[in-house]
Amino acid sequence: MIGFGLTTATSTASAKTTSAKTTTLNWRKPSQKKAYPNLKRYKSAWIYVSKKRQRVYFHSSTNPKTDRILYVMYCSTGRAGAATPSGTYHIQKERGPVFMGPLGGARYYVSWKGHGVYLFHSVPINTRGAYIPSAGAMLGHRASHGCIRLTVADAYWLYKHVPFGMKVVIR
Repeated sequence: MIGFGLTTATSTASAKTTSAKTTTLNWRKPSQKKAYPNLKRYKSAWIYVSKKRQRVYFHSSTNPKTDRILYVMYCSTGRAGAATPSGTYHIQKERGPVFMGPLGGARYYVSWKGHGVYLFHSVPINTRGAYIPSAGAMLGHRASHGCIRLTVADAYWLYKHVPFGMKVVIR
């Protein structure tokens, strides 16, 4: 369920000149520098997870004519040999502030498949409850054992605000 990465994640955009701009994601903070959406205003909001782009998109509506992207989060889905399942799911009742196993765990989890097997959750924590920075640095890259890892702030918001039954599409 939890993957542990060893390299750092950066996003590089090259200009037409020889210089390059590198931005490192802060795995503790929100993915975007804007307020999270108030999901109560969007009765048919849903979540799209792009395994190719390693992003989670919150959509406003299932109606293509009125749909728009409300918020985008960086994520890490399953690595080779431990793929995140593709398909259409719904947020399940299992959620909590922390889960722990013999090798560690994560904070702010919300189940979307298997009633606690596949989760949205924060970057991993060790057995002492401390976040693992090298795993946080893997956001934006495949790194988990099938769950969907998020920044700490994004996982907390999702845990507090995404309702039971919300549609989740993973491709």
